[in-house]
Amino acid sequence: MNNLTFYGQSTFSIEIKGKTILFDPFISANEKANHIDINTIKADYVLVSHGHFDHVADVEAIAKNNDAIVVSNYEVATWFGKKECKYHPLNHGGKWTFDFGTVKYVNAVHSSVLPDGSNGGNAGGFVIWNDEGCFYFAGDTALTLDMQLIPLTCPKLDFAILPIGDNFTMGYEDASIAANFIECDKIVGCHFDTFGFIEIDHEAAKAAFEKKGKELILPTIGSNINL
Repeated sequence: MNNLTFYGQSTFSIEIKGKTILFDPFISANEKANHIDINTIKADYVLVSHGHFDHVADVEAIAKNNDAIVVSNYEVATWFGKKECKYHPLNHGGKWTFDFGTVKYVNAVHSSVLPDGSNGGNAGGFVIWNDEGCFYFAGDTALTLDMQLIPLTCPKLDFAILPIGDNFTMGYEDASIAANFIECDKIVGCHFDTFGFIEIDHEAAKAAFEKKGKELILPTIGSNINL
């Protein structure tokens, strides 16, 4: 697992076993990331944590550009299926082994509705693993005790991507507790600084994790993250 790239908000791509996995693409409508041409972004799979616009804005375009498979909960996956995207539906607690590894859809505490008002099902996150390693993409979520189930049901995490911006998700204080719940020492922050409600103090956020013996990485848009 390598070449983790940050495209703003909660959008990341990572190469796994020769496949490119893209998470929650919100680029063209993000003023801080709209200099990135979505037509240059490659993806074999597009994993979508929930239906909010700031997580699905570019799913259809990128999936169709790449003939990629959209992986999400049943409601979100089938909604994109009706738009003639390839899709694979999951639901909470379920897992499926793809050609790049196993994906488990885990609980998140958050709302979910699709841009046209359709039911977005229940929000979730993804734990992904193969013989190279394991990581957790939390999507949008509050701190929840369900996170303690991840070390019990999945391989040991090498890193996790957690929301830290507060207001709509857990803030960095709660996210530092989440890092303990999931037993992970290396955290990549997301869902911060995109707009006023979720602007954070970077030094305070890093200090909150350091107090718990954890490392918080705050990526810049377009950066490759060395894990």
